[in-house]
Amino acid sequence: MSSLEVRNLVKEFKVRSGLRSGTLRAVNDVSFTLEPGKTLALVGESGSGKSTVAKMISQLETPTSGEILLDGRPIGRRGRALSSYRHQVQMVFQDPFASLNPYHTVAHHLERPLKLHGVASGDALGPAVHDLLERVNLTPAELYAVKRPHEMSGGQRQRVAIARALAPGARFLVADEPVSMLDVSIRLGVLNLLARLQREENLGVLYITHDLATARHFSDEIIVMFRGDIVERGPSDEVILDPQHEYTKTLLAAAPEPSRHGRLREEVRAELAAS
Repeated sequence: MSSLEVRNLVKEFKVRSGLRSGTLRAVNDVSFTLEPGKTLALVGESGSGKSTVAKMISQLETPTSGEILLDGRPIGRRGRALSSYRHQVQMVFQDPFASLNPYHTVAHHLERPLKLHGVASGDALGPAVHDLLERVNLTPAELYAVKRPHEMSGGQRQRVAIARALAPGARFLVADEPVSMLDVSIRLGVLNLLARLQREENLGVLYITHDLATARHFSDEIIVMFRGDIVERGPSDEVILDPQHEYTKTLLAAAPEPSRHGRLREEVRAELAAS
């Protein structure tokens, strides 16, 4: 069966304080499966290990132990095997301005992965770029293709970053806090875009966040991490409405402005109903 599976991932970092050195275990025995057409939310406070998990899945960090399997087979560490994996698993970073080169146009950012992964070349590049921009609702595509990152809003830049992740033909997206750097007023549009792509293109989305309100309404399942460990997991509504672990209860109690979250829930329902 098509899936992205994480088995018993462990990540340790060497740390030094003065003359003393030691080991910090940032991720401890983490396992889960991400399926096409599903969104899995990885939730926790800063330092919980969720972004380290994302980097290991995206091959930006090497696991200390454990394995990652794509379609039931361990991923390769080099050469064609690794290239094939990266073709199918892409990451959307937290800060769209930092992840895009300010000197290059949007077209350049999208043409590069299209060429590197053999998706399009020559005369086919222009139409392929325009198609990607249209898929993320940046229209007219020819207008946005010639812009540079500083000429766009934060939400538009993040849409370009999502389009770049889709360019190789990704089946799984790892979205690491994809809206935390954006204005509150435009976060919902980006989240709805991810939800639409997941639904229409059968993408598997790993949504990493500390926002329990959006985790509930944009994911099928929630995994809660605390100090590198998974402390709770289950269907989104069950985890949020009937939390079992004390840490999950603490996260829910600490969520600011419950009335704002209530309004967000209604906005989310309305947006999803209309899309």
